[in-house]
This record gives sequence, C-alpha cells and structure tokens, in this order.
Amino acid sequence: MIQPRQQGVEYDVEHHSDRFYIVTNDQAINFKLMKTPVAAPSKENWETVIPHREDVMLSSVSAFADYLVISERKAGLPMMRVQKLSTGEEQNISFPEATYSISPGNNPEFNTRTLRFNYTSLTTPYSVFDYDMETKERELKKETEVLGGYDRTQYESEWIMATVSDGTQVPISLVYKKGIQKDGKNPLFLTGYGSYGASYPASFSTTRLSLLDRGVVIAIAHIRGGGEMGRKWYEDGKFLHKQNTFTDFISCAEHLIAQKWTSSDRLAISGGSAGGLLMGAVINMRPDLFKVVLAAVPFVDVVTTILDTSLPLSAMEWEEWGNPNDKTYYDYMKSYSPYDNVKPQDYPHILITAGLNDSRVKYWEPAKWTAKLRELKTDNNLLLLKTNMGAGHGGASGRYESLKETAFEYAFVLDRLALG
Repeated sequence: MIQPRQQGVEYDVEHHSDRFYIVTNDQAINFKLMKTPVAAPSKENWETVIPHREDVMLSSVSAFADYLVISERKAGLPMMRVQKLSTGEEQNISFPEATYSISPGNNPEFNTRTLRFNYTSLTTPYSVFDYDMETKERELKKETEVLGGYDRTQYESEWIMATVSDGTQVPISLVYKKGIQKDGKNPLFLTGYGSYGASYPASFSTTRLSLLDRGVVIAIAHIRGGGEMGRKWYEDGKFLHKQNTFTDFISCAEHLIAQKWTSSDRLAISGGSAGGLLMGAVINMRPDLFKVVLAAVPFVDVVTTILDTSLPLSAMEWEEWGNPNDKTYYDYMKSYSPYDNVKPQDYPHILITAGLNDSRVKYWEPAKWTAKLRELKTDNNLLLLKTNMGAGHGGASGRYESLKETAFEYAFVLDRLALG
C-alpha cells in the first residue's frame, strides 16, 4: 500500500531503483510528479519533482536507468521530453507537423538509452521510431504501408483556433489536399467527441483519403469535455457545464465558415456514441448551420437511459453526466438531451446508425429519436435509420464489413453534398 483510496484522487506509480515516481492529481488538477523511497512510500514522504502547472497536463512518466521520459499535453498538443537523471539535463523531442498524435511504445528494457515511441498525424501513417536519448537521433523502424500509391506531399494539415462565445480558444485540426482555395465553396467534414476527458487523436486514416481526394476538407473540433487542453478542459464540459461541448462545436463550425473554409450548405458533421449526442444537440440548437449529419450509435435519450439502472449507461454514468435523481441534474440534462428537445423545424439530411446488440446505447434510443424527428421535422430532407442486426457498439466486425459501413456513410455524405 502506497496511498489508501481517497475519493477523487488518482495516482500512478513507476519504480526506479530505491524510489517510486508517482504521477498524481492530489491537489493538482493537471497532475504533478512526486517521488518517495521504496522503503517508506507513504504520502508523508512524497517529494515534488514536477509541480502542478495550470497550462500543462502531465500524462505519464516512464523510468529508465538514467532517464525519465515525461509525456505531457501543452496548448492542446501531446509532448514528450527526456530528463537525464545523472546530470539533470532536459531535452524536448520535436515533431515535424502542426497537429499529430504520439504515444510511448513498448519499452521493456530498463538499462538502455533507446526510447521507442509511436507517431502518426493526419498526413503520416502510423509509424514506430527508436530515439537515442543520448545523441537525440531518431530512426524510423516501421511505417504502415498505404496501398494504392499514397503520396503525403499532396496533403497539408493545420492547427487553428476558434474563439467561442465566452472567449475560450478551441483548437481545430485540419487536413486537405493541396491546392484548395479558401473561397467558401469547399465541402468540409467536421467531427468531434468532447466527453469523458478523451482527446480526439489527430491520427492517420486510409478511408479518409477517399474524401480528401474529392476535395473535402477534414476537420476535428477539439471541444471541451475532451482532454486536449488538460483536466480543466474536461471538467468544463461535463456535469452542469455540458452545454459548453455543444456551443464549442457550433462556434468551431461558425469559425470555419467565417474563415471561408466552407459554407453551411457544404458542411457535413459526424459523431458517434457521446459524439452522437453532440450531433443531436447541435442540430436541435442550430439546424441551419449544417447540411449533412452522421450520427453513429448516438446516445440521445439521455434522461431515460441514465434513470434505468439495469442498463450499462446508467448509475456508472452519473460520474460523467450527473445523477438525474437530483432535480438540478435532471433539469439540466433534459435541457440538452437530443430526444427531449426535438421540435418542429427544418433539420439537415441525417443518417443515424445503430447496432441491435449494442449494450451501451441500446438500439431503441436511435429508433425513438428517428421516430420523433420524422414526426416533428418540417423539411423534406433525407432521414435514414440503418440498424446493423449483427453488430454492437463498435459497428460491424471484420475489416471488410467495417469498410463497407464506412463506405455507406461516406456515400451518404457525398450524395447529399452532390459530390457523387
């Protein structure tokens, strides 16, 4: 036992010779690094190695014989730095692109100066590097092959900021084929999630190429409720702050239109699960802003589901959304629950997908939502519900069946944007 359980306190332990390194959020919302003797590891012996910082999220620490590898998030982007224990010297590992995703690789050797890490971006396929922590040289060990003659020099990525209604700066990752003009005429595919503190990775996708090669700009809105900008970013998009997730996404869409990346009649949006809730909420709030919507296994009947404690998305979810048995939370959840806020108005073209065997978002949630939309919406736009009778929350099993589902969704978007 290093530290007894304490509500709200998390800690992760890494061993190094006669000490433990401890990453903890104890009085440190973005986490801090402590150390303590192995012989007496209890909290009264903890010493600060890296103090808490308001603008940097400490994600993890890996210990080698003479090095500490520190993984962090700063200004929305993942970072890695190496500290040499014998000298105290520090080095930041640099990355070549504006937006990207990194993670520590498999590093089983303790007494080594080689760090293995994984790297990918919106234009770079998943890659494995070995990094010499002494000479600072890196070697590409493997890069996932993209069949069909992929040429990354034909694509560009950007990292931009949108200012939302309360003045907060929300990051957006962009990728597009070189040569597009910012004239407001580009089709744009905007996606987001914004729940559970999960950071939406700016990673490579082979299927996305079929959109990029047709001139579609791809954008990821790194909205509050995720973890991109630290733990407070997550806290500011949950419980009684959940509306920030939806207004952030709307503001990102408005920013992309204002900057002439696209226009509302060329804008498609997508989200799955809690991202499907996001889709339902924003089209209730601003249906005029979007042309096409993909809502995959959408968590849209929020209040009813969380009140039913026989379902997985109920009592355990009170830590994310709130306990609807408390009237304050009940009223707030009902104010944004997509099913409860459908009203007579024009909606965009919508494709809703569900899985009959989905244990998280039961198939009747998207079915009920679809029925209510059909009853109340005042437009003639296409509204489709596609239920996979053999799938669960993650969609079809197997590479080819999964690709067929993605192709169906992209075909819907391309058809509605007249890009077929």
